Amino acid sequence: MKAAVYRAYGSPDLVRLEEVPKPAPGDEQVLVRVRAAAANAMDSHFMSGFWLVRPMTGFRRPKPTTPGADLAGEVEAIGRNVTRFKPGDPVFGVARGAFAEYACAPENRLALKPASLSFEQAAAIPVAGLTALQGLRDKAKLQPGQKVLVTGASGGVGSFAVQIAKALGAEVTAVCHTRSMDLVRSLGAARVIDYTREDFTRGADRYDLICDIAGTRPLSACRRVMTPRGTFLAVGVRPGGRWLGPLPHLLTLLVSKPLVSQRVVFFVARINPEDLAAMAQLIETKQVTPAIDRVYPLSEAGAALRRLKEGHPQGKVVVIP
Repeated sequence: MKAAVYRAYGSPDLVRLEEVPKPAPGDEQVLVRVRAAAANAMDSHFMSGFWLVRPMTGFRRPKPTTPGADLAGEVEAIGRNVTRFKPGDPVFGVARGAFAEYACAPENRLALKPASLSFEQAAAIPVAGLTALQGLRDKAKLQPGQKVLVTGASGGVGSFAVQIAKALGAEVTAVCHTRSMDLVRSLGAARVIDYTREDFTRGADRYDLICDIAGTRPLSACRRVMTPRGTFLAVGVRPGGRWLGPLPHLLTLLVSKPLVSQRVVFFVARINPEDLAAMAQLIETKQVTPAIDRVYPLSEAGAALRRLKEGHPQGKVVVIP
């Protein structure tokens, strides 16, 4: 089968299309014929080779690695202990090495794809959608009527966060670039701030929750526009230097937690079939629509990763075999 592969740390330009063996599912795994996959920031973090990931990926150079986690496709084969799926089922979820024609996923990281969704739309959901859902619903415990500010509102996680916050009954203010303001308004934001013209941390409004995806403003500045009992939700993993990666940002938040009056929460999403189904329900009831920035063929997987890393995409970047 064909797969996107990189054999050295560094730029997305190092990704090449190669012929590799077709995987076989383990006892609790499902072999998926990939119809679409989506890029995530974690792909760039692993490709960068910062030292925290090298014990997993290789110290001097990575083991031949296929990027990608989010996918949607059809069940090709199942392991002997799999009970929830059968060959031919349309599914979406998370698997290692999704930028390929086939990928193996644990049964508990997949859900049935709703018939109303295209494979491209379904592939856009898992990591970004569950990050937004679990962050707002479970970690921040967002309540109806609260005022929420979402930074990085036009990206993969941000575009879901704006819609999910609105679906949960919040009043949403979104922060994005000028070129993305129309998109973010269409997602349901009550107010949109152009960060090239206005610093939200110097405004007069106060927010019960700041969902910080962009990570461009320090916590001390954000606290100025938070209510006394507000929550600062740090979403995902921030970019960082070559050696330490996102560690300095995470340590700053960890040290700050006991020293500030507001809640500081950071987490990484847990992929599970229940929340994949919850996202599918939000989409089928038209409360959420996956925003897709651009679709690339598998042969241009490196360009897709570069778009995610450098292009400020409006929604998710998708790859199709």
